[in-house]
Amino acid sequence: MADKDSDGYLGATGFDGLIHALGLRIPEPAVRSYIVPTGRRTKEADGIVWEQYPRSYGPRDIIGHLKFALRYEPCHPGILKAVLKALGREPILAWLRDEPTGAYARRAWYLYEILLGETLDLPDVPPTGYVDLVDPELQVTAPVATRIRRQRINDNLLGSAAYSPVIRRTEELAAWSRFGLDREARTLIEGADPSVLVRAVNYLYTKETKSSFAIEGESPAPDRAERFVAALTRAEEFNPQDPAAFVRLQNAIVDPRYAERGWRTVQNFVGETRSDFTEHVHYVCPQPADVPELMRGWMTLVAQLATPGIDPVCAAAAAAFGFVFLHPLEDGNGRIHRFLIHHMLARAGFTPREALLPVSAVIARDRRAYDRVLAGYSRSIAPHIVSAFDEAGRLEVAGETADLYRYWDATPFAEYLYAQVATAIRKDLREEIAFLNQFDEAVRQTVAVVDMPDRRASLLARLILQNKGTLASGKRSSFAEVTDAELTRIESAVQQAMAKVENEEEQPS
Repeated sequence: MADKDSDGYLGATGFDGLIHALGLRIPEPAVRSYIVPTGRRTKEADGIVWEQYPRSYGPRDIIGHLKFALRYEPCHPGILKAVLKALGREPILAWLRDEPTGAYARRAWYLYEILLGETLDLPDVPPTGYVDLVDPELQVTAPVATRIRRQRINDNLLGSAAYSPVIRRTEELAAWSRFGLDREARTLIEGADPSVLVRAVNYLYTKETKSSFAIEGESPAPDRAERFVAALTRAEEFNPQDPAAFVRLQNAIVDPRYAERGWRTVQNFVGETRSDFTEHVHYVCPQPADVPELMRGWMTLVAQLATPGIDPVCAAAAAAFGFVFLHPLEDGNGRIHRFLIHHMLARAGFTPREALLPVSAVIARDRRAYDRVLAGYSRSIAPHIVSAFDEAGRLEVAGETADLYRYWDATPFAEYLYAQVATAIRKDLREEIAFLNQFDEAVRQTVAVVDMPDRRASLLARLILQNKGTLASGKRSSFAEVTDAELTRIESAVQQAMAKVENEEEQPS
């Protein structure tokens, strides 16, 4: 932490300043503030936002850093809990004696009590105006706040003290929100022929299922694939407040030998076996004793995310990625995590009832991007977890680690998910509808030239389409009854059908 010079404080302030001043071993925030000689400036690099403030913002003492953080930075419950625990009650009590109705002092007091579970020996705040706990200009908040009489606080935290991710307001998220992707999807669905739409969606359910299993390196047996498709068709009806619902879903999609009856009771991790047969750990999951409480907090968050007014894609990212980080089951967590994306989008009305957005298919095409965003979280918590394998090859984790999973920055995951959803709508859904339109038109044109059986006409049209408008010479003998002149006319008609659909797709939506 930098020092004061002859003109005042210079250096890290806010949460980053507090972490260094108090010597805290916790993940650093994505937003890091510094006091510089002159000027106000924002820079961003490698996922870190560097906020520079002029000398006039410089704090006088440790409470000054805390006040700065509460005023200018996104509210991060995990850092606040560690800071308040390190400070203890006396600095907070002294601050409240100096500013008994101060807005930031009251926020710190309320956070101290809910995060540390310790009531300070203070009377309720005398009548004064209520203040928001979290600045809605800086981060996504609960649309309906809870009024807290004791400190005169509007508690609009996205989650609760038990579990609360942070989603910062970024230019990227604002831009995605303005695009109105849900309207794009709805317009696409409403413009499709109903019979074409049914076939497109049926195919996308199968594609999504295969892709979700493929991401886990699995090729499911037909019965398991069918059960997952069935679950996806009822995704909106899934009850994430019921632990038994997760058990039923897990039992339906994993090998029966690995079906579970409840949350896991063993320590698990994500890793790989090296050539020397040692395990390389990529991600250490929460300790099994912490899972029930963390899942209760997660369920409280998901219930809050169901409230109208929260961006559906941000809500889906917080719920789905939060679930996979908790890894509450021994097997099936990844597939359920991606299933939850569909559940949250369907429940919010973002996904049209008649459709499915093949998000897993998009993810599967670029596994590196998916792995990178997951690895970002893993890297942030890994330095703060002490773990080792025992003689039996079981991973053991030492110390208290629950808060690493309880409070996390979901912003990059919301940005990532928005990009995948956009591709699922603008490429996968659109292309499947376009292909079926093209195929149907090609079949109609084929039958118009030669009145052949539908199945045979479909095969010929498909072969011509697959070969970009002509029948491959190796396939010509399979249609000996069709004359060369007729085949030329069919190929020309199919080419026109291809061009027609392609021109329609190029029209602005």
